[in-house]
Amino acid sequence: MDGINMGSIKSFMVYLMAASSIAVVAAFFLSTTRTPSSNSVLQHPFLSETVRVWPELELSWRSVLASVIGFLGSAFGTVGGVGGGGIFVPMLNLVVGFDTKSAAALSKCMIMGASASSVWYNLRVSHPSKEVPIIDYDLSLLFQPMLMLGITIGVELSIVFPYWLITVLIIILFLGTSSRSFFKATQMWKEETLLKMEIEKQEQAKCKSNGEDVVIGSEYEPLLVQPEKSSLEILLFNIRWKGIMVLMLVWCSFLILQILKNNASVCSTVYWAANILQLPVALSLLFCASAGLLGGTVGGLLGSGGGFILGPLLLEIGVIPQVASATATFVMMFSSSLSVIEFYFLKRFPIPYALYLITVSVMAGFWGQFFVRKLVKWLKRASIIVFILSAVIFASALTMGVVGGETSIQMIKRHEYMGFLSFCER
Repeated sequence: MDGINMGSIKSFMVYLMAASSIAVVAAFFLSTTRTPSSNSVLQHPFLSETVRVWPELELSWRSVLASVIGFLGSAFGTVGGVGGGGIFVPMLNLVVGFDTKSAAALSKCMIMGASASSVWYNLRVSHPSKEVPIIDYDLSLLFQPMLMLGITIGVELSIVFPYWLITVLIIILFLGTSSRSFFKATQMWKEETLLKMEIEKQEQAKCKSNGEDVVIGSEYEPLLVQPEKSSLEILLFNIRWKGIMVLMLVWCSFLILQILKNNASVCSTVYWAANILQLPVALSLLFCASAGLLGGTVGGLLGSGGGFILGPLLLEIGVIPQVASATATFVMMFSSSLSVIEFYFLKRFPIPYALYLITVSVMAGFWGQFFVRKLVKWLKRASIIVFILSAVIFASALTMGVVGGETSIQMIKRHEYMGFLSFCER
């Protein structure tokens, strides 16, 4: 089984590298065949010069539909540990009518609200099999710094990369991670089925050996009875102040550097110094650093919290679904809140709409965790969480593909520049 798993991981990496390389080479080819016009930079969907469109917050079919999609996206996104930014950005752009940059900023607000309520719920939940917190603070400390650095890199790359290339890379990545997660979920489902069958056989064998009328399926008490804990005791046990303080220190360091960078002139000495100083802050183990960097870069390009990489990655390294979901949402709470504060200073989103969407996401995150955790406990199948993760990523690939494809087609019809753009000339 391990050999098959390693082979499938290698195949996935080959697919990811080959497809991404082809897309980047195509963008380089377009860059050499045409030169950008004087207003090409202004037409890029992710740049600050994009025309700002902020619809009014009012009761209409658009706001109702957005609330329903936002609630379901937040509920399932936080359960899967992916946030749901791939659903929120197209929804806010197509349904509500926000411009692309404002939609990405509001998406961060929704991810922050949903992840915060999920973390609060998970802090009151015990680990399903061990006497440890359900949030893995060690993994959080490894991934969070590089995730934040990756988000900064992703935002910068969104300025240089053509819009169609961002769309293609995201679709390639999302289809790959979605298929990997679905494969993982089916494997877990089969293992859970075999385990349940084995338990039933053991219970039947025990009944026959006793020779007495015993109700099959009855619960057997463990030899060492575990003491029941109250909700407050579980909450205090799950909180690790040392790990949280380290994460807050990293969070504050990135916030200060982001404020310095945003207040400096583009490509100035202070601008590059603020970017370079993020490297030692984010220094960590190579594998976790690379994974966190990739997740953050995707989050910066898309406007998500980086969970589309972090959630599937935690499952790949052997973390059980409940812990993977809780840890991913915990990390996303820090990365998304940093982005929300940055977007607030840059005035990228309307406050009334942001507060409304955060409220919807907070409720969705809490109740999504509540109902799915109850369902997992009742069915005794943690693979449900992985199926939800795979479905959310696949839905994000579809929605991003539709929006990105439509925008790219319009750019082609207007004969706009489709190659790489200049970083400093903006």
